Amino acid sequence: MSWLFIFGFSLLVFCLFVFLLTRFVGYMKKEQNLQIESFKDSLIDKDNPVGLTGEELQKLKRQQDEAQRHLQEVISKIPVIQKDGRFQIDQEEIRQRRAAAQSNGTAGTLKNDKN
Repeated sequence: MSWLFIFGFSLLVFCLFVFLLTRFVGYMKKEQNLQIESFKDSLIDKDNPVGLTGEELQKLKRQQDEAQRHLQEVISKIPVIQKDGRFQIDQEEIRQRRAAAQSNGTAGTLKNDKN
């Protein structure tokens, strides 16, 4: 029977601590003009995983789109052929481009000069 008294007393102490904690948090929020975010607001957004503001997020998206377009342009300039079910760089096309560039006088941009 004595364990019931201990259990009741510990439950009473626990409730007292919870009450004091909520009062303390409320006082600190009011005193320091704080706002505590809800858990739902702190969840990670798949479109904004780092929590950027709207303007920063739009700027980052524009930069990524520009980088993606530039990457697609660069990749589209690389000659590839399909051999054995795999895409490989077309060495013959590269040799032809170098030869054409050398005949046009722009060989300095394609050669590796060891000055």
